Amino acid sequence: MKCIAVLTITTIAVLHAARAEAQDTKPAGIAATCESCHGSKGDSTVTSTPRLNGQQAAYLTQRLHDFRDPTRQEPRAIESMWTVMKNVDDASIPLLAAYFASQAPTQAQNHGALAAKGRKIYAEGAPAQKVPSCQSCHGAHGDGNGAIPRLAGQHAHYLTLQLESLRLSMRESDIMHPNTNEMTDDQINALVAYLAGN
Repeated sequence: MKCIAVLTITTIAVLHAARAEAQDTKPAGIAATCESCHGSKGDSTVTSTPRLNGQQAAYLTQRLHDFRDPTRQEPRAIESMWTVMKNVDDASIPLLAAYFASQAPTQAQNHGALAAKGRKIYAEGAPAQKVPSCQSCHGAHGDGNGAIPRLAGQHAHYLTLQLESLRLSMRESDIMHPNTNEMTDDQINALVAYLAGN
């Protein structure tokens, strides 16, 4: 009986260890390269470097492929990602995307009057500037969906840079440029105050 109990406890311990390892499995080598800039498990501490933790896997997959075309990227992205992506094979991209998508996301810290203004723009848009409701694509809480990115919990500085780049077509997007090209700086600041995780 004692042997059965020891065997059962050992089996349970092995199963728990295997489950924990599976949840933390990441593609060897290249994930460490990603984490050297994007932080452990993709939770970047550098405000100009995006958080990848909890980002949509389909979006990450598409974005990593996009970095192979420098004509579609803003200069900061090319400088950071061009050399890296030349050394990533096609098979590794979905594995990297799945790994970072599976990590717990950073939550938005949307407090204060400016965030309340941003919440209104996010939910309703800004018709005078032809800005549609953000939540119609990015979800009610900014979680994203499939190829549409998660915005909630991202660095404020990074979100600001991206909205400015999309507004000016420095970062190409057939969807986002028309929806942001008349957005004011005040509206960008309000949206960022609502969405950002810092």
